[in-house]
Amino acid sequence: MSRSGSVGLILPRDLAPSQVLPFARRADELGFDELWVVEDLGFRGGIGQAAAVLAVTERIRVGIGLLPVGARNAAFAAMEAATLAQLFPGRVDIGIGHGMPGWMRSVGEWPASPLTLIEEYLGAVMALVRGEAVELGGYVRLDGVRLEPACVPDTPPRVLAGVRGPRSLAVSGRVADGTILAEPTTPEYARAALAHVDAGRPHRLVGYNVAAVHADASVAIDAVRAGLEWIGEPDWAPHLAPLPFAAEFAALRGECGSREEFVRRLPEEWVRQLAVTGTPADARTRLDELFAAGVDSAVLFPIGSDPLAAVEELAAVL
Repeated sequence: MSRSGSVGLILPRDLAPSQVLPFARRADELGFDELWVVEDLGFRGGIGQAAAVLAVTERIRVGIGLLPVGARNAAFAAMEAATLAQLFPGRVDIGIGHGMPGWMRSVGEWPASPLTLIEEYLGAVMALVRGEAVELGGYVRLDGVRLEPACVPDTPPRVLAGVRGPRSLAVSGRVADGTILAEPTTPEYARAALAHVDAGRPHRLVGYNVAAVHADASVAIDAVRAGLEWIGEPDWAPHLAPLPFAAEFAALRGECGSREEFVRRLPEEWVRQLAVTGTPADARTRLDELFAAGVDSAVLFPIGSDPLAAVEELAAVL
């Protein structure tokens, strides 16, 4: 398939440990452009996963989505990022985000001004991995810190902000190499986000989406519903606001007594808009719509009881 953007996969955060490396190898063999690992509180660490899958693959680019700014000192995060970029040049993306407020409060790391922290943190990490000395005295406190010249990668990792609110998107546009949009990334949401990003230089847009494909479109659409259960909760308002059916969507969510009822009642057309699904041809059409809306990298979250089988099915879109 000739395409105008990259197609990647998310490595499920709860994948059995025996399947993590086979999943990564198979994604590489099948020709996916990117593999993104997840760092969610209570699951696996992003840096450890990234190092492991980089070591067992040949060419696929590996992203971490996301390192929460409250979890690591910026200098030590930069050391880890630079190490990966030196060992696996040209294959590393580092996603940095606020972290989910509830998670970060539970570990005592939610700041009074999340916007200030993420802007300082992004700027510090990006400067450090490029070999610059950093002097900061705000949330990020660095006293002339720099990486040793021998430890500065020739090809610095891309540093992207995983954010969703308008002010956070504007910070990403000012500071980061790109922006990561959580699922669901629709063409409408991508365009709305880019308007807030308003970057004055090259800026990569990565969009996540749950995905399932099958020769029988109805089978794929029924399967992918499970990945849409949580959509409609307050944190996802920016994703939904640009959609033409946003008000109807909110009304349906309010009527349903459970997530299971909600996804069961979602109209098929809405499911098609909120996921990459249907036949392989349907999915390729959706990817083209995302690329036309400004998405540079469409990252697919495989849905199904057998993640390795789902990867094989999703390869049909390549």
